[in-house]
Parts: sequence; structure tokens; C-alpha cells
Amino acid sequence: MVQHSWLHWNRRGTRSRAWFGGRLKTRRRLNGIHLSGENIAGRWTEQKKCRIRESRIFATDFLALALAKAEPRPRTFICASAIGYYGNRGDEILAEESPSGDGFFPEVCREWELATDPAVDAGIRVVNLRTGIVLSRNGGALKQMLLPFKLGLGGRIGNGRQYWSWIHIADFVSAMHHILRGENIRGPVNMTAPNPVTNAEFTRVLAEALKRPAVLPIPAVLARFAFGELADEGLLASARVVPQKLLLGGSQFQYPYLSGAFLELLRLRHR
Repeated sequence: MVQHSWLHWNRRGTRSRAWFGGRLKTRRRLNGIHLSGENIAGRWTEQKKCRIRESRIFATDFLALALAKAEPRPRTFICASAIGYYGNRGDEILAEESPSGDGFFPEVCREWELATDPAVDAGIRVVNLRTGIVLSRNGGALKQMLLPFKLGLGGRIGNGRQYWSWIHIADFVSAMHHILRGENIRGPVNMTAPNPVTNAEFTRVLAEALKRPAVLPIPAVLARFAFGELADEGLLASARVVPQKLLLGGSQFQYPYLSGAFLELLRLRHR
């Protein structure tokens, strides 16, 4: 008989069910995929920052240890990370070998990736997904931006020169399949489209897709007042990230350019 052990984590990264016996036993070798974590949106109070850190690091560490003890061990453990690993880097082009940046979220991302080490040490292929802004019609950043832009109230944030690295949800899913099939892909992988854009271009392309103006910029000081630390480490931070490993591995992007991504997402949304 196959023995099943199971675990459920809530969004705060604490156990709400027990891992019975401490081991997962199954007749099949499976792949582990872990993408959860506290939403970084909102003002970063000390309590919020604690949830951001703990929901990522504690959950990942526990899962990595559990998978390392699994019988048989999984072939692959895919774990979320973020392009926040690189911090605010201006116009610098950032590939997977680029060093980490400074600040709260780069530190969290470093610890997040290190938390997968028990799985690495057990011989499991580990992939850390350094994910950019995922564009989807069902939620995330695009959903939050649509209303003000539809009303003609959108505009760049700060000077607009900061790079925003993004990926269409379809390409994200396609890249996941590519990683699962590609036994030689391991370690950090940038999950972004090959053509990052500045915030000014991002807002201009979105406004054009909606056939609305984008003439009301948000000053940096106002962004900092509204969002606090998140403004400097997120909205105003520049990360010009390229998916070097995916491109070298032959991964195909259906939406390499932002204009095509927005046109497809907005067309589907308004059907």
C-alpha cells in the first residue's frame, strides 16, 4: 500500500497540518514545486516585513528538509524567488550570475534561495525562479493598474527611468514546463521576458493598449509617502533583468515584447 503524508501551509508560512511521520513515502518519483509567500504589496510595516521573510524562508527550509528525506527523493525541486534579489541597479543588465543587491528584499531573496540547500545537499535538482512582474488578466500588478489607466489617471512613477522586468503568464507557465524537462537547468533562473522596459515605457504602452492618455505621473515623494519602503525597493527600484539561462536553453517566448503581451491580455479580458 502507498503511504501518504501531507502538509498544508497557510500564507504566513506556519504549519496548519502535521507532516505525519516526518517522511513522504510514495511509489513514484515526483517533482516538488513551491511558489507561495506573503504578498509584498502594501506598506511594509515591521509586522509585514516579518511575514514576508518568514512565509518564504521557514516554509522553504521545511519543505527542502522534507523532500531531502522523501522516499524516493524527487528529481526536481522548483522554488520561487524574485528579481528583488538584484536590488536597485539602474541600467545594468542583470543575468543569473550577477551579484545580489542591498536592502531588505535582496537579503530576503538570498536567504530564501539558501533555504533550498538541504534539497541540493541531498542530490535533488533545485531551481530558484527569480520572477519579475507576472502579467495576467486574473490578478497581480496589471489588475491593480487597470482602473486608474482606464480613467486616464495613469502615468509614470518617479522619473520613470527605472527598469521593470516582466513576463506574460503564458510564458511563465511555458518556462516552467521547459525547466521541468531540462535536466541540465539548475540554480537561479530569471523568469522574465527578454525585453525589459523602463517604467515610463511600461505606462506608455499600457495607456496605448487601452487607448487612454498617461499624463499624471506619481512623484517619487508621493510614492514613498504612500508605500514607504516598498516604494524604494519595488516601484522605484530598477532591475534590468534578462532570462539568460532560458534563452541559452532554447526556451521560446510567445510574448517577448510588452505591446503584444498587453494586447493579448486586454483582448481576452474584454471578450
